[in-house]
Parts: sequence; C-alpha cells; structure tokens
Amino acid sequence: MKKTTRQIILDTETTGFHHSAPENPDRMIEFAGLEMVNRQFTQNDLHLYMHPERDIPEEAIAVHGITLDKLAGKPTFAQVAQQIFDYISGAELIIHNAKFDVGFLNAEFAKVGLPNVETICPVITDTLQMARDRYPGQKNSLDALCTRLGVDRSRRVLHGALIDCELLGGVYLKMTQEQFSLNDQFEQVSSSVATANTRPRPKNLKVQRASEAELAAHEEYLNALDKSSNGATVYRRKTEVPEN
Repeated sequence: MKKTTRQIILDTETTGFHHSAPENPDRMIEFAGLEMVNRQFTQNDLHLYMHPERDIPEEAIAVHGITLDKLAGKPTFAQVAQQIFDYISGAELIIHNAKFDVGFLNAEFAKVGLPNVETICPVITDTLQMARDRYPGQKNSLDALCTRLGVDRSRRVLHGALIDCELLGGVYLKMTQEQFSLNDQFEQVSSSVATANTRPRPKNLKVQRASEAELAAHEEYLNALDKSSNGATVYRRKTEVPEN
C-alpha cells in the first residue's frame, strides 16, 4: 500500500532577523502553509497575519510591504499559536532556508509554552540546502530557482509568505520530479510482480524441450567459449555427469 505523506510548504514574514534579541526582539507577522498529500495540493491551507506588538523597521517593510497599520486589529501570535502548532503537527515541512523560519517559530512557541517544531515534525526539508547541493556555485534564491526551473514568478512583486509558498511548492515539485517518477515506476513494477505471484499455478505445466537444431547451436556456442577461454566452460563443468 502506498504511503500517505502529508507535507506543508511553509513560509513566514517577520519584523527582522533577530528573534532572540535581549531587547525588543523581532517578531513574526505573517504565516503561510500549503498542504500537499502525495504531491497533490489539498487546499487545506493556513494563512495568518499577526500583530507583532512592536514597530516594523523600514528596511523590513521594503522587503515585504507589511506596515503596522495593515496589521491593526490582527491577532497576536499568542492568540493563534495553538492553531499553527496543530496545523503543522506530524507533517513534513518544506521550507526555503529552514533555519530562519524554524528559528522564529521556535522562539514564538517558547513565549507561549509550546515545544519546538522539531519535536512535532518528523522531517524538515530545506530546499535552500537541496539547491546548494544540486547547483553548487550558483544563485539559489527562490527567484533564481524559479527562473532556472521554469516556475512563473510574475506575480511576486514583494516578498509575502503566501505567494512565496506557492512558488516554493512549484520549485520543490520540479526539483524532486525525477526522484518521484522513479519511485512510482518501482512501485508499479512491485505491484505487478505481487499480483503475478498471487495467481494460482496450473496443475499441469507443459515442458518445451529444445529441438535438435537448438541443441546443435548451443554446442557451437559452448565450443566457441572453450576456444576463447582456453578451457572447459563453467556450464559444461556444472553439467557433467559424474562417473560411477
């Protein structure tokens, strides 16, 4: 039976890079997750904006375009923490530069007494590391991978967790397409072999013996092997009838 794999393409946007700064630490302001099961998007997605309870520096706004005014009335992370925690639990996470997003999630979970991501997600796949292994010495940003793999990124004007998840989903499927095609082929062969092995064996099997011409051709082939190997062939040694 084919294993069902629940995967979540995940991305976040934040106020900056320093989630563990001793004073005024950076906070998460957007979370997006797109669910895939057996490489098919399910539409069971989660997209949230959160008020950071602090300012958003201009340099961060220049990247993602999210201002504090846009987050007015949005919940804090503490108010949606359990929802995010339950959504990702048990899934394989697929993240571009996983260290960054997982670091922020862990810092936010810690603030509300929830355990680290690594304790609830069996696999965390970092597509940035995958790309570095596959394309060493090349640019491996999400934009660069979209261009290299033919994923349309025309709708991406600014960074955004949701649009970045959509693009990353396309990149991940392209990067792993050959691998999963081979797996599917192996599964099909295994399935057909298993089916064949369950067929009942007929009671009477027909024995098709070699004809005189086939036996003569076989002897000629063995003689040629003898000549090329300067000795008796293994086949002849194995089939010699021992003297009484």
